[in-house]
Amino acid sequence: QVQLVESGGGLVQAGGSLRLSCAASGTFFSIAGMGWHRRAPGKQRELVAAITSTGSTTYADSVKGQFTISRDNAKNTVYLEMNSLKPEDTAVYYCYADQRNIFDHTTRYWGQGTQVTVSS
Repeated sequence: QVQLVESGGGLVQAGGSLRLSCAASGTFFSIAGMGWHRRAPGKQRELVAAITSTGSTTYADSVKGQFTISRDNAKNTVYLEMNSLKPEDTAVYYCYADQRNIFDHTTRYWGQGTQVTVSS
């Protein structure tokens, strides 16, 4: 079982920055991929950024050059640095972690979500 605790959301003015954190805890063999999705009002959830255990990253086209994902494997924590925020970045942000077992099977766990609101 993996528990994910997110922090760092809040209200920020357009052009500002926020840093989201998501720490994984519990009993697990290892954590493979980690990442962030978001769900904006009236829209479907979308992948924002993902990072593998070796540091390879993937970004949604809409956030390339604006957001940076990173992780600390020793702390089982993933971060999302969000810069030059726009009102359209307003959403609930959910982190996830893919737990890997000894058979190399993965199970995805989700955080509770953290609200990011960007005012114009």
